[in-house]
Amino acid sequence: MVGSTLGCAVCIAMSAASLSQAGDIQGTIVVQRKLTKRRVTASLGAYDRGPAVDLKKDFGEDVLAFEREHVVVYLEGDLPSQTGAITAEIAQENRRFVPDTLWIPAGSTVSFPNLDPIFHNVFSLSKPKEFDLGNYPKDHTRTVVFQKPGVVFVNCHLHPNMSAAIVISPNRWGVKAGPDGKFTLAAVPPGSYTIVAWHKTAGFFRQRVTVADKSVAVEFFIPLGEAPAPREN
Repeated sequence: MVGSTLGCAVCIAMSAASLSQAGDIQGTIVVQRKLTKRRVTASLGAYDRGPAVDLKKDFGEDVLAFEREHVVVYLEGDLPSQTGAITAEIAQENRRFVPDTLWIPAGSTVSFPNLDPIFHNVFSLSKPKEFDLGNYPKDHTRTVVFQKPGVVFVNCHLHPNMSAAIVISPNRWGVKAGPDGKFTLAAVPPGSYTIVAWHKTAGFFRQRVTVADKSVAVEFFIPLGEAPAPREN
């Protein structure tokens, strides 16, 4: 009994020491040009049998801010097994999924409330999680638990213009970048990891990062590629 108590005390002390040595990863996403194509909204005729629903623009005035805040950053590597599962939400509103990009750790639950006065549907054929929640009306919701890491693309059978992406990280160290491209992964245990940045259009970008007991700075340049050279006659 004494040995067991002593062992627990040692484990707690080791955990506390590891936490005290944890460091933050502070990063910047650099995007220099527009990446995302504007989505084509279904014609009004597709909705004229029900109540009118306002349409919203995909982009605000700052196109680059839109691109930067659609980047998800997370860590891969030998990290504590606790996932830090959360409950998140993607609403169906104004014929859009809001937000249309979401980060969650594995084991989390996502709710899909319908806020429009028309029927919507939520489904995915993605390998990490396939589901079809059927058609349901305003003020109803459905929930899905996402156990496996990966990227899940979400759509609506009734409205082809609607799409969203859920990035499921293997642990609790993940975040969406802000409109200014800044992000922080806080209290990362000391060690060497792969830090991953994902953008729906540009794809995955990875680099190695070593964390000690102080902040580490990283930068991701999301490349766009150059226009092809003109062909010679």
